[in-house]
Amino acid sequence: MAIPYEFNAPDADAILLTTEPTRSTEFHVHKCILAAASPFFHDMFTLPPEEGSVDKELPVIPVTEAAHDLDTILRYIYPVPDPVIDSLSDLAAALGVAVKYDFTTAVSALRSLLVSSVFLQKSPIRVYAIACQHEFEEEARLASRHTLRISLLDAAPCKELQYISAYDYHRLLALHRRRSAAALELLTTPENLKCMQCNTSAFTSHDAPKWWYSFEAAARAEIAVRPTTDVVFGMEFLFRGAQSSGCSRCPESILNSWKLLQNLKEKIDSLPSTVSIEKYDSV
Repeated sequence: MAIPYEFNAPDADAILLTTEPTRSTEFHVHKCILAAASPFFHDMFTLPPEEGSVDKELPVIPVTEAAHDLDTILRYIYPVPDPVIDSLSDLAAALGVAVKYDFTTAVSALRSLLVSSVFLQKSPIRVYAIACQHEFEEEARLASRHTLRISLLDAAPCKELQYISAYDYHRLLALHRRRSAAALELLTTPENLKCMQCNTSAFTSHDAPKWWYSFEAAARAEIAVRPTTDVVFGMEFLFRGAQSSGCSRCPESILNSWKLLQNLKEKIDSLPSTVSIEKYDSV
């Protein structure tokens, strides 16, 4: 296994000094690498040296970031293997450093990692909040789509929501509300939906099979809080409606209705699924 690079090279020509409450850490770095990776450091290193400084002394640059976060970002800009980031907390902290010092390559890599499947599946609301905090509109829109499978008002609050505006949170609420309303409008009793037992004879005439009414009621409750088709068109959800109908032929009717259900699912899936840029009301 390769030994991780240590920021203590003897030919370094600058020191980044973290000053955490319990310890200070020196990162011996190369000005040329930092200057190439960051316009911030490029401009800093073009400034004339302070009066009284000794040429042979390495300039010490105090920074407020935690050593772990600074180490992560430096590994993105140095020609060494990228660090492994497996938590959103670490990613958010590293992204804050990269944005602050304008490490453009690191920002780009971290933006891609932010919307990786593992984070979007596990914590889409946190991903949305982090993206909004840094005004990453493309990532915010992608994350907003993944929040549709979560009940926003029932979800536990995450600390990242503290750093976004009411405007961005309103956009997310509006997406859920509008998509729910539009999906519920599509859930209407279909024509010519038949069950060989419960709605085909003159003595058992209904507008639709019994399973449909059970399915529709449960689907409306689900879509009202999670406006996505992930659950309601699953076989388990559909046959739960068949079981509650009390009709022995309704499961067969569900199977025969696959085309109708597929079309309904496609219509709901085609509804707008990401946050939009809202226009402010003029005063």
